[in-house]
Order: sequence, then structure tokens, then C-alpha cells
Amino acid sequence: MTLTGIRPSSDAMSQVLEVDTRSQILETAERLFRQIGYTKTTVADIAKALKMSPANVYRFFESKRAIVETVARGLMSEVEEAAAIIARKPLPAAERLRELMTTVHLMNTERFVGDEKMHEMVYVAMTEKWNACEMHIDCLVGLMGALIAEGAAAGEFEVRDVRSAAGCACMAMARFFNPVLIAQCAHRPEPSLEQMIDFVRSEGHLLDDDELEESDVILPPPDTSFVEAAAEFTGEGLIPD
Repeated sequence: MTLTGIRPSSDAMSQVLEVDTRSQILETAERLFRQIGYTKTTVADIAKALKMSPANVYRFFESKRAIVETVARGLMSEVEEAAAIIARKPLPAAERLRELMTTVHLMNTERFVGDEKMHEMVYVAMTEKWNACEMHIDCLVGLMGALIAEGAAAGEFEVRDVRSAAGCACMAMARFFNPVLIAQCAHRPEPSLEQMIDFVRSEGHLLDDDELEESDVILPPPDTSFVEAAAEFTGEGLIPD
């Protein structure tokens, strides 16, 4: 009996056990990916480490690819959650945009570039355009779009089309966001991260006062929430609460 005198149903207990087993599989898979690399890690290796049969692993994931994508998505989600926290800080949009860009770069570098085994995984994910990567990019564009919209509404930025500005800003930062490009360009001292952020915030998407007319500006409605504004530039449900 529980403290309330009500015993959880067998279905509820089963669901808890399934969630726990799924989490154990993912945690073990990530550990093995870091130790021996995702290419060399097999479903049998994961099952052996958990003292279960490969068939039991396949009850939760239809393939090794599904496990790898879920691990990658989890790591990318941590970056997105950190970016979302920054985006909601009570600071000017320009300051939040700078901090968001810097944080995404540092976290992606730490997770996927410094660790050779994990870099191998993300290299394949990026080159093969896994869904996890597409969702990650969409989320970052959404967060940056919402910040640019806020900044434009507050007079911090002068943009004609927020959606276009968000996409351009994210693409301009690809050398510092994309782990593959971060590694490939590591030997290039310039442009530095700070130089690129300054460019994006100024020359990258701002217009001179005399080039911009109020009727040209495309912004979300003024009463739009942050999550709703972000969803204007990406899909529903991609922005962390």
C-alpha cells in the first residue's frame, strides 16, 4: 500500500518500468558511444552492458539508428533548453541574442567537437541530415527569430522581415554552431566568435533608417507570447517551455 492507501495499477507500474528501461538503454548507449564510438557500438554491446537480451532492446527501439538519433536529440535538446532560458531573461534583446549565440557555440563545441567519438556521430548526423539535426536548427531559428522580433519591436534592431533575418543570422553563425564546421575551421583565427556576432547584430541584418519604412516591417502581433513568436519561425512544440 502507498501512503495514500492506493496501490498503483499494474499498467501504471508497467509504464514506469518501460520509461526507466528506455532511459537506461539511452544512458548506456551514450556511455558506450563515448568509450568506443557509435560506429563500433552494437545493440548487442548495449544489451550486454545492461544484462538483457538484444531482443529486449529492440522492444524499445526499432534499430540502432533509432537509439543513436535519440541520444543525439537528447544532447541537442540540452543546448536548446539553455538557449531558451537565455532568450527569456529580462535583458535587452541584443544582449540576449549575443549570449544565446555564444552559449550555443560553447555547448556544441564541448559536446561534439572536444569528444572525438561523439564528433564522429554528429558528423554523420549532419552530413546525412538526420531529423534530430533539422529539429535542432529549426528550434534555434525560432528562438533567434523571437529575439529579433522583440528587438525590432523595441527599436533595438531595424529589420524588414524578421523570419528572413532569423534564418540569415542562423546561417551566418553556422561556422560557430555546426560542430563539423567548428572542427574544420578551428585553425582559422578569424573571424572570431565575437567578430561574427558583431557582424550578425549590425551589418548582417540591419538596415539604414532611410531604407526602412514602417509598412515594410514584418513582425508578429504585439500581444504574441515568446513561445508563440518563436513558433512563427519554426514548428509547434520545438521551443522548450
